[in-house]
Amino acid sequence: MTMPPDSSRPVTVPRLRELRDTGHKLTMLTCYDAGFARTLDAAGIDLMLIGDSLGMVVQGAASTLGVTVTDIAYHTRCAAAATQRALIVADLPFQADATPERALDAACTLLRAGAGMVKLEGAAGHKLDAIRYLSERDIPVCAHLGLTPQSVLRLGGFKVQGRGDAAAAQLRDDAQAVAAAGAELLVLEAVPSPLAAAITAASPIPTIGIGAGPDCDGQVLVLHDMLGLDSGHRRPRFVQDFLAQGGSIAGAIRAYIEAVQAGRFPAAEHGYAA
Repeated sequence: MTMPPDSSRPVTVPRLRELRDTGHKLTMLTCYDAGFARTLDAAGIDLMLIGDSLGMVVQGAASTLGVTVTDIAYHTRCAAAATQRALIVADLPFQADATPERALDAACTLLRAGAGMVKLEGAAGHKLDAIRYLSERDIPVCAHLGLTPQSVLRLGGFKVQGRGDAAAAQLRDDAQAVAAAGAELLVLEAVPSPLAAAITAASPIPTIGIGAGPDCDGQVLVLHDMLGLDSGHRRPRFVQDFLAQGGSIAGAIRAYIEAVQAGRFPAAEHGYAA
């Protein structure tokens, strides 16, 4: 699907649902600096994620656990300085949402740095409390379910989530719970494609998939991954090298956007079976 006629309009939180309701596939990529932000914005990306993935692809760590609010705020400020249209979503890093009060403090820091929404992982009781607390204070929240990288130690690695009847039912319940708590957007990571499709069909809020099949309302990838850069980590099966076909960084980003909106990416081989 091509960009809507009013594609130059800034992407706001209410507009996410408007775009979803018109059948427009939302496009999202991670971003950590002004140069890439300018290129992403010019290409027409809908959302930029200032992800704690920067711990792995920028800082060279083995996980996201060492990333701080200060780190996220710095990279948010860099990206926001060069962004006019895209909605900037900033991660609440590990344990920044341990209490609602800590989540509020971190979220305010990130919004002041230029974010338009904050993202937090999981749906445990204190996570729902944090989503509710932020939403009640007019801070837009993106939830993140499935493979939650901040839980890598408990999960025993970066593994597909939601396989088996009990796990699938829990994910469906969690998706409804985060929406009820006030989340405006939901990222589904490394979830079997049929389960992600079912969650999306029942979700009152737009879903963004990464390793979650083609039926989510949009897609996200780590920028370094879709450019084929070697981050020193095993490349997930849901990644496609768009630079190889795009010929330039700007071309790769445009190719990604076009492939998502046309329904060509992700393909079946990028997803997981139940």
